[in-house]
Parts: sequence; structure tokens; C-alpha cells
Amino acid sequence: MDFGLVLQTDPPASRVISLMKRAERNGFTYGWTFDSAVLWQEPFVIYSQILSNTSKLKVGPMVTNPGTRTWEVTASTFATLNDMFGNRTICGIGRGDSAMRVAGRKPNTLARISEAMKVIRALGSGEEADLGGTVIKLPWVKPGAELPVWMAAYGPKALKMTGEEADGFILQLADLYLTEYMVKAVRDAAVAAGRDPSDVKICVAAPAYITEDDSPEALAHAREQCRWFGGMVGNHVADLVSKYGDHSDVVPEALTDYIKAREGYDYSHHGRSGNPDTQFVPDEIVDRFCLIGTAEQHIEKLNALRELGVDQFAVYDMHDAQEAVIDTYGQKVIPALNS
Repeated sequence: MDFGLVLQTDPPASRVISLMKRAERNGFTYGWTFDSAVLWQEPFVIYSQILSNTSKLKVGPMVTNPGTRTWEVTASTFATLNDMFGNRTICGIGRGDSAMRVAGRKPNTLARISEAMKVIRALGSGEEADLGGTVIKLPWVKPGAELPVWMAAYGPKALKMTGEEADGFILQLADLYLTEYMVKAVRDAAVAAGRDPSDVKICVAAPAYITEDDSPEALAHAREQCRWFGGMVGNHVADLVSKYGDHSDVVPEALTDYIKAREGYDYSHHGRSGNPDTQFVPDEIVDRFCLIGTAEQHIEKLNALRELGVDQFAVYDMHDAQEAVIDTYGQKVIPALNS
């Protein structure tokens, strides 16, 4: 199993770079960041420094979207980094929750994501792409360039499209039941489209918090550090409920039930521990969606995720124990999963 580290690009950028270097030393092979231009610093500028300060780490956004940059600019940026450092970038893409809403725009449609994925992948790989009637190619992209595009998804139509079109599936939660349910949906769609389902890489991304023991006090602190995640996921779930209703045959209640007490969301606290808009998230959801507990308990849940077909676990490292989680994963968790 591969392991990734997910960070926000809060200033100073030097700390983001330092944590990514630490992650690579500890056996992580992917470095991801949020991409929301108003809330955080520009990630692609920081990627160049991460790549220059590491040797093998692959980097990319979790996730970018088709609305904040033109597609040829996105592709050219990835292709430039790959030309400088080898094929060490990956394009995670989604509807653009915070990036679009903070700027007063609606998240992108699935149709727009579909078009963008095709264009960005083609241009980033040195191929031609049609920009709405104008066919272009980046003439300086060298043979052998490649740019995999992984799609974030929860809803039935997005899962289907991921299986049909994307190179990878990003699932932002670590619940075993929902992982099994959604991985199956993606793989079934891949098969129906005539693809080899193993060609679609599966990445589960969630907060991980290591405790020294499983005492009530330790677990309570860990939950408070990770409760924000249920609120972030809740934004996407609220969109699904708005579209499909509270009780739907196509969206599992295991995903939607917990947001009934949700009242609103202030993006100024997005992705941060202590987010006041996430107190509605119950302990059960924190435990299901995240990895909390001793290193041995993390290993047990990660083994279960691997059995469900997960190729990569990406650690959301937004809490008060960033270095400790990276180091413990490097010393205990990653060796146990890859022994």
C-alpha cells in the first residue's frame, strides 16, 4: 500500500515543504495539498519547492477543479513540473467545494469535470485536445510525459464517471462499509465501460491521529482534533441530500444520516481542528470516517481497507500532532503494511 500526506498550504510555505520532506524520509510516496486560492497559498508554486527538496515524492492537489484555472493553464503547469522533475505529479480533481463557494461561485458540474479531465490529461501528456472548437497541443512536452487524473467522488453519478473515465478514485473518508460500497460502484462502472477495474487506483484519504493508548481521555482528545473532517465531508453530503433526498435508493444512509443536525458552514474554519461548525458531528462518525487510536489499531483498519482494494491511504495531517503522526507511520504503520 502507498501512503500519502495531505496538508493545507498555510504560510509559511517552508513548513509545508519541511513536513513533506519528513514524510518522504518516513516512507510516504505521495504529497497532496488542498487547492483553494482564497483560503490558502498557491499550491503549484509550493510543489516546485517540494519536488526540488525530495527525490521520489509525487505531488498534486486534493483536489483542484475545472473552474478556478483554465484547463490549458492547469495542464501546462503540471507538464512544466514534470519536465523539470520527471513524471512526479498527479492531478486530483473534483467539483471545487471551498475554492468555488468562497469566490461566490457554484461547484462545477460533472459534465464540466469530464471535459476538463480529458483535456488536462491529454495536454499534460503531450497530446492534442479540443478546447471547445480550438484544437491545441503543448509543443514542448517531451515524449514519455504522463499526467494521471484522479477524481474525488461520493454520489452515484460521480462514482460511475470515475470508473468510466478517471485514472484513480479519491474517497475522502475511511469508513469500511462505505469504502466497500463505493469501490464496488467505481469498479462496476469501469467493467461496464470495458476497462480493467485494476487500472483505476483507489485512494482513501482521512485524518489519522495516533494515541499512546485507547483510554477514554486519549480518544476524546483525538476525536476533537479530527471532528472537523465530518463537517468537511458533510458539505458534499448536503449536496447529495439536496439532490437525492434524505432517504434514497442510490445514496446509502450510512453516509447521509449524520448531517440532520447540520446548520451551516463557515469556510474560514475549513479543514481545521476546532471548527465551530462541526460540533454536530457525532463521535461515531469521527471513529468511522477517520483513523484514531494506537498504531496497532491503525494497522488493523488499514489492513481491512487494503482488503477492500485500497491502493493508497492519504493522511490528512491537520491537527496538533503532525510530526508525531508522520514519524509513527514511518516507524510502525508503513513497515507493518508493506512487510
